[in-house]
Amino acid sequence: MTQPTLNDAALTPDAMWQAVLADDATLDGVFVIAVRTTGIYCRPSCTARLPKRENIEFFPTNDDARAAGYRACKRCHPDDLQDAHAQLIAQVCRFIDAHSLDERITLERLSEEFHISPFHLHRTFKRVMGITPAAYVDTVRMTMFKQELKADSPVLDAVYAAGFSSNSLVYARTDEQLGMTPTVYREGAPVAIGYAVTPSALGWLLVAATERGICAVKLGDDAESLVAELRGEFSAARITVDDHGLHTALEVITCYLAGETPHLDLPLDLRATAFQRQVWEALCHIPYGETRTYAQVAAAIDQPNAARAVGSACGSNQTALIIPCHRVVRNDGAEGGYRWGVARKFQLLAMERERRMGD
Repeated sequence: MTQPTLNDAALTPDAMWQAVLADDATLDGVFVIAVRTTGIYCRPSCTARLPKRENIEFFPTNDDARAAGYRACKRCHPDDLQDAHAQLIAQVCRFIDAHSLDERITLERLSEEFHISPFHLHRTFKRVMGITPAAYVDTVRMTMFKQELKADSPVLDAVYAAGFSSNSLVYARTDEQLGMTPTVYREGAPVAIGYAVTPSALGWLLVAATERGICAVKLGDDAESLVAELRGEFSAARITVDDHGLHTALEVITCYLAGETPHLDLPLDLRATAFQRQVWEALCHIPYGETRTYAQVAAAIDQPNAARAVGSACGSNQTALIIPCHRVVRNDGAEGGYRWGVARKFQLLAMERERRMGD
């Protein structure tokens, strides 16, 4: 029988309370209990004196409990468990990095290696990394596959050198992760990217696009640096100026930055993992003029413990503004980081709030 997690209907507040009554250590890390009368949060298995049910609330993560004003229990040390989990998963990742190319890595194999149940390993890995162990193995192999192609290895040799069991598995992933066939990628395909640069309300604005859609939107202090960054990120592409072809996109985005329109409905051509796509889609559903915390975005994609991974996905977003990662803030309400500078993020949020209030 599969053990429930905090997202499962089976793990209701009553079920969590029963776990607390039973000192169920198997659910340590799945949720924490917070005691209103003492202001602390604990593991479900904490041996401290049992509080009254009406004085308890449940949180999916330590961060959520801290954001609500609670502090860690000094008896059961719930934060130590979180740190231990992170250290364990770091070891699992190093093992996958070292062995995934020459042997079949399964959840059962990892379970045996690290003397931990498959269920607990899967749950902990996903909470820490934001993806499953299988997805991480796939990422490691795809990275090696791309390196082999860049080294001019034949496609079939690259497939097996990267640890894939068949080329059909690779071709099923290449459109999203390479944006082209493996052969075209290996040969340094002359993928055409046009770009245009213009001054805007937030400094210089660069927009770049393939025939499939916009692949980059950048903000910066000088045009030359933005173009150099674009060329570095798409080194295998044929990059040329295309002021005419990108006229409409530039106009739409500059109007948005001037506060003249709240919508940026433009076609995109993005390379992303499945998790990044989930995060970016959630960002696009944040209403204009509003913000969400990293934890709230994680909850919106049904991965409430993946707030850090959400932050990483925001940082890897290549199309600023169109995918509005600036609308994600820290749990304490502060702006937090932004690839194009915190000052720009502050200006964007202020502009959106002001325009929304004006409407």
